[in-house]
Amino acid sequence: MSWNPTQNPDCPNAGLDGLETLIIPRARDLGGFEVRRALPSPKRQMVGPFIFFDQMGPAEFITDGGIDVRPHPHIGLGTVTYLYQGEFEHRDSLGTHQMIYPGEVNWMVAGRGVTHSERTSAETRATRHKLFGIQTWIALPEDREDMAPDFEHHKKEALPELDDKGVAAKLILGSAYGKTSPVTMQSETFYVDVVLAAGAQFPLPDDHEDRGLYVTEGSVEIGGEVFEAGRMMVFRPGDRISVRAGERGARLMALGGETMNEGRYIWWNFVSSSRDRIEEAKEAWKAADWENGPFRLPPGDDAEHIPITPELERGKPRKPK
Repeated sequence: MSWNPTQNPDCPNAGLDGLETLIIPRARDLGGFEVRRALPSPKRQMVGPFIFFDQMGPAEFITDGGIDVRPHPHIGLGTVTYLYQGEFEHRDSLGTHQMIYPGEVNWMVAGRGVTHSERTSAETRATRHKLFGIQTWIALPEDREDMAPDFEHHKKEALPELDDKGVAAKLILGSAYGKTSPVTMQSETFYVDVVLAAGAQFPLPDDHEDRGLYVTEGSVEIGGEVFEAGRMMVFRPGDRISVRAGERGARLMALGGETMNEGRYIWWNFVSSSRDRIEEAKEAWKAADWENGPFRLPPGDDAEHIPITPELERGKPRKPK
């Protein structure tokens, strides 16, 4: 679907019958830093290939405060970090050392196994600062789950934009509205950062199997009902869907794509179509054989790591319904 608001002024605002699932994220306080997790949820485990969706913040840190996500492993997925405010310092076992700032994309494909850390830089800790953004995991297709790990970083200027009539949208991943992001994807996907002025209308692409919206700021109206920030809506396939921003405007993340051919097992930071593969990764991380095992620690951040605790150990890999 190609789209320009001036070419489709009468795109319908869908009724609530087009809304398949409403998800209210679970809030978690990580020591003064709030995370809201929309995926996976009891109502919906995935939207297209998106299997994990966390809103980070908004949070404000005083001097010396910040985020320290110690080195930890992933398999079978790709991670994308997208910030509205703040920064992260990313290091991974591929040797990557990359800062990420608002509007940029860090895309790390774990494949058969990768380790990374995310921290607030020393320079930022020296001042009062804020952090606000979204982190997602995208499940890899079954035939790509054991691919070699990879990393890409793209500046905000590289991402395609859609701007017209109160709509400012940026295509983060995949293809939509006749445009394609430069980020290398392994499956059909779309992921869009959308800023709407008060009353502006935004249509979802109609050429993707699975489609959802997450409201990060403001509110949107669908079929006469208002949905405030902190809500994820998943829509019925095939319907033409358009949402209208409330009187304060809105910021949205539109997401979706092709559904997976089957569910995925999820345990801690591991995603796989095979329960055995997750158990293998678990044992490898517990062994902590950084020289001969499948996992390495990130160069420059190899003095510590997140261990598998007894509490984690009691959890079992579960497969999305």
